[in-house]
Amino acid sequence: MKRLITLLLATVFVIAINAQTTQKITLEDLFVKGTFKAQTVTGLRSMNNGDHYSTLENNSKIVKYSYKTGEEVEVIFDISKIDGAQISSFSNYEFSNDETKILLTSDVKQIYRHSFTAEYYVWNSITEELSHLSEKGAQQVATFSPDGTRVAFVRTNNIFIKNLKFGSESQVTSDGEKNKIINGIPDWVYEEEFGFNKAFWWSPDSKFLAFIRFDETEVPEFTMPMYAGESPSFDENKIYPGEETFKYPKAGEKNSDVSVLVYEIRSKTSIRVKLSEEKDNYIPRLNWTPDANELLVMQLNRHQNKLDVLYVNPYTGDSRPLITEKNDRYIDESFLDNYIFLEDGNFVITSERDGWSHLYLYDQQGFELAQITDGEFDVTDFYGYDPIQKVYYYQAAAESPLRREVYFISQDKKKKGKVSKLEGTNRVVFSKNFKYYINYYSSSKTPNLITLHENKKGTQIRVLQDNTILKNTLEVYNISQKEFFKFTTSEGVELNGYMIKPAGFDSSKKYPVLMTQYSGPNSQSVSDSWGRGAGWNEYLVQEGFLVVCVDPRGTAARGEDFRKVTYMQLGKYESDDQVEAAKYLGTLPFVDKNNIAIFGWSYGGFMTLLAMEKGGDLFKAGISVAPVTNWRFYDTVYTERYMRTPRENENGYDDNSPLSHAGDIKGKLLIVHGSADDNVHAQNTYEFTEKMVQEGVEFDMAIYTNRNHGIRGGNTSMHLYNKMTNFLKEQLQ
Repeated sequence: MKRLITLLLATVFVIAINAQTTQKITLEDLFVKGTFKAQTVTGLRSMNNGDHYSTLENNSKIVKYSYKTGEEVEVIFDISKIDGAQISSFSNYEFSNDETKILLTSDVKQIYRHSFTAEYYVWNSITEELSHLSEKGAQQVATFSPDGTRVAFVRTNNIFIKNLKFGSESQVTSDGEKNKIINGIPDWVYEEEFGFNKAFWWSPDSKFLAFIRFDETEVPEFTMPMYAGESPSFDENKIYPGEETFKYPKAGEKNSDVSVLVYEIRSKTSIRVKLSEEKDNYIPRLNWTPDANELLVMQLNRHQNKLDVLYVNPYTGDSRPLITEKNDRYIDESFLDNYIFLEDGNFVITSERDGWSHLYLYDQQGFELAQITDGEFDVTDFYGYDPIQKVYYYQAAAESPLRREVYFISQDKKKKGKVSKLEGTNRVVFSKNFKYYINYYSSSKTPNLITLHENKKGTQIRVLQDNTILKNTLEVYNISQKEFFKFTTSEGVELNGYMIKPAGFDSSKKYPVLMTQYSGPNSQSVSDSWGRGAGWNEYLVQEGFLVVCVDPRGTAARGEDFRKVTYMQLGKYESDDQVEAAKYLGTLPFVDKNNIAIFGWSYGGFMTLLAMEKGGDLFKAGISVAPVTNWRFYDTVYTERYMRTPRENENGYDDNSPLSHAGDIKGKLLIVHGSADDNVHAQNTYEFTEKMVQEGVEFDMAIYTNRNHGIRGGNTSMHLYNKMTNFLKEQLQ
């Protein structure tokens, strides 16, 4: 009996200790303290010899490491050691090709998603001098010429070149003007939907600078009211609101007229490239052949289902066709950056022509030499070609749509294998000679694990970051793990999902459910990766909710037909599948089918509204943040890629528009928007809420002053997530 009492007391003591040591997640942990932020290795660059790499540390120094040992070799640059330095930190850096100069980025001020202004500085390691790139105003996208003697940059929509030898600054263009002409950087819609912020390209021999010119004159303008606000604040708007006006082409409207010019450094003259006479095309990328003899121009039609790749003579501007890529629906934008030249002038592209995303090899004249990869899986990234081993390296979802592996394969397929070793999500950064690689790995249970490897044998040399501190923190907080599952809809479609259950889960109880999703084309929310790790989902689980996410049709890594079934009718199949997911969850014995809510942001906000309209009483509540409510309100490039124009596809736009069915919402809705959202305009929410008012549908609404699509700044995130949490507790518990 005495022994039994002792054991009972010991058990009680352990339980008491665990109760004391297990902490609860707070919103402050997530949005103020960054308690669960995973560490990574930033600013990693493979150096020219392939034996060393560099990283950016503490935003103040660049450190050189040995691939062979993983040990620090030297500090290449340390801003704190520079006498009289005009800056104390920098957020990014770029080496000149010969690695004797470094371009430092500081004082970054964000403009849109990818664009920003900054103050750039050049460090010359030979003379040990640090110089300001330009004293005449903030710059954009500063870039070394390949020979390292010049830096090109953009200021106030014009291109400039700094001669580093003489310190002189010359102006390449002079017609740049806000909301009219842009040189060397993309307009809003190109930046957002083609995913780049620099629209000029040096030739490999440094003799030419090719650039895209955007004439926005006829593009319709969009104006957002701007208030005084806080974080940031605008004193000039304290009494009367100001406004921000910019060019934004909505579906079916006029795009910028784009042209390609080539500037010759020696003569300081520009010529215009002669392209086809067909109007209304996109020019989403330029490139150069490795020998600098030809400029490469990608010309995409407005439907985005035909892409012509052209060779251009940089001296005359004459163009000739190289290859044409076509698709019955649309060409995925990943094609643009997976067009890679090899040293011999041959090139590799990514194509979905056999129903899956695969690599193809072409010669310099545009003739297909081989399909490098094949099979019923998607290649998700291309890392390059190793001329010594004669193999191509790529990332793929070959084992499961939920995971990513890294592989190698030879052209004849006799040599092939897997580089990555761990099951989850892997991506690699190779040394320039492919002798070494750094693997970035995570899974749903493992935060970022960054390891250095010798390539030929795959031997791990060193762990660069294993997030030990975060893992210890997670143990203290007792974070619930994702559980992956599959189910089949009434249409016979198998969908992937994950579920996070509260700690101490009791299958005999019934739990309220929050369905979280994004659901956009070629996106993926259900993956075996760390993602944000412990976040709002885990906080809600701690508060007693069951959190579930399902990727519907239209999402990534399951082949072209699954990905593109949504063509011409965005929202239809995705919302059908979210409704099916809610029905499936309602059959589970531990789910309270009368207490299911759905949440989404941006495309996910659009999906929340449409699912609530279709699902009726299935959804007791929903939260829609920054939603599109009719694709007529969204931009040309994204919308028309999937929908064509409103004139061509009127029913596709309206049948699946939340605006058309606002009166069908039965559950309680919280709708949220930033008043200065340059991406998904608050117009979407204002028009939708007006529809609900006229239909007699009750709703809650929150507008965040001067906030963009991310709805951040100051105390904003805390306020927003507190509001959303309280809303769910009020509606579901």
